[in-house]
Amino acid sequence: MTGIRFDDGARTALAFVTLRGDGEREFMFYRNPSADMLLRPEELDVDLIKKAKIFHYGSISLISEPCRSAHMRAMDVAKAANALLSYDINLRLPLWSSPEEAKTWIMSIWDRADIIKVSDVEFEFLTGDSTMSDETAMSLYHPNLKLLLLTLGDQGCKYYTKNFHGAVGSISVKPVDTTGAGDAFVGALLCKIVDDQSVLQDEKRLREVLRFSNICGAITTTKKGAIPSLPKEPEVLALLKGAKEC
Repeated sequence: MTGIRFDDGARTALAFVTLRGDGEREFMFYRNPSADMLLRPEELDVDLIKKAKIFHYGSISLISEPCRSAHMRAMDVAKAANALLSYDINLRLPLWSSPEEAKTWIMSIWDRADIIKVSDVEFEFLTGDSTMSDETAMSLYHPNLKLLLLTLGDQGCKYYTKNFHGAVGSISVKPVDTTGAGDAFVGALLCKIVDDQSVLQDEKRLREVLRFSNICGAITTTKKGAIPSLPKEPEVLALLKGAKEC
């Protein structure tokens, strides 16, 4: 395995997840500080980053230095190598000193991403709009953006490009643990476009990919744990056959 760095003075961060009766969750973190927070720009494996077709990241690495500078440097390297920049907001407010600081830093790199994925909760946090309106969504669009995604839980997702927008439903499942559903969704999407980014300009094909991604996210909620619950492709394809959207 390549690209891993170790810190002799800090430990790996821990995240504890508490589940509610409906499968939704709350997080508690132990980072004081954790090794990931101490990553320095000079420790980046630049050659490895340059090989990436897609560079995917969130906002947690923006919270503190030196990791914030390492994050920025990694984005610069990936962009210069013509990688597609994919931004999953992954808002975790307890880790930030204030909601205002979280919003400031999240938006500080907004216009550099090619793909942005936000959840309904994150959308409301950033815009104040609980209706998830198309007008508000388009206010988040920037000239360099190729795809904006708004995930809506069991209702599927909305998608926005410069030339078209719409919604794709999911399937009805009984949720047990929603942890990892968003990661399954965006991971499935990136897997489908990594070798053919023309999908982003073809609405029919994009809808098919998003349908696949929605089902990946839905399956993940039916099992406990973020990683063990990730589905295999045959499982997703089996559900795609004859499945009706919510």
